[in-house]
Amino acid sequence: MRIDAHHHLWDLGRRGQPWMDGPWADPIRRSYAPADLAPHRIAGTVLVQSSASARETVELLALAAEDGPVRGVVGWADLTAGGLPDALAALPAGLVGLRHQVQDEPDPHWLARPDVRRGLRTLAAHRLVYDLLVTPRQLPAAHAVVRALPELSFVLDHAGKPAIARGAWQPWAAALTALARLPNVTCKLSGLVTEADWHAWRPSHLLPYARHVLDAFGPERVMFGSDWPVCTLAAGYGDVVALAEAATDHLTGPERAAVFGGTATRVYGLDARPPSGVD
Repeated sequence: MRIDAHHHLWDLGRRGQPWMDGPWADPIRRSYAPADLAPHRIAGTVLVQSSASARETVELLALAAEDGPVRGVVGWADLTAGGLPDALAALPAGLVGLRHQVQDEPDPHWLARPDVRRGLRTLAAHRLVYDLLVTPRQLPAAHAVVRALPELSFVLDHAGKPAIARGAWQPWAAALTALARLPNVTCKLSGLVTEADWHAWRPSHLLPYARHVLDAFGPERVMFGSDWPVCTLAAGYGDVVALAEAATDHLTGPERAAVFGGTATRVYGLDARPPSGVD
């Protein structure tokens, strides 16, 4: 069973998405519901937060409770809040992890703050995963926090967002290799098309980055994610899948199975509900 380990849904009638901060976002400036995802016939998914909203997390968990492909939710909660343990305990079933838009924090060492570290230790105590949404300039801080908290499982979103459109390779590649040496972090093969030139990218532009991820982490620590619908700024859902299939075409069958479902199922502890209405 294939798992899409990273996609979003949002309802602009309930709340805005502050990161949609310019005309560049106009193509996706609408609400997205499970019915919009259904035509892609995905067996299972991980639904990821898109705004710093505890209420949104509750809404996403309600979607996960429905009969559909969502197997788990990576939500949001204030890591720095003293009441974090109680807030997590009050949430319904389905939460597999938390994420914060660290990429938007002006302080590149935000992850090193004592109050953030305290919150991350709380996640470990609750057996939750933490998704790292960082850029290359924040990868050193990500490395430090992953090393400092071996009891917590981390997932690096979008391969650390390499600057593919500029053809930049370093320092991203070296930082990714260093991070991959730490056993408590895995990496999502996701989000690469929107780091490339949206209108002129070719698979040859992205495959070196994708294959470096696979070489650094190994397929048993890499998981496919579409980043839908954000990916549609640059590519269709099928294009993103085809790119991931091209990046993994040199792997064995079991290794591809890990990338396309096994890693996500293991790391997030996803449930084993049979797919509904999916071939």
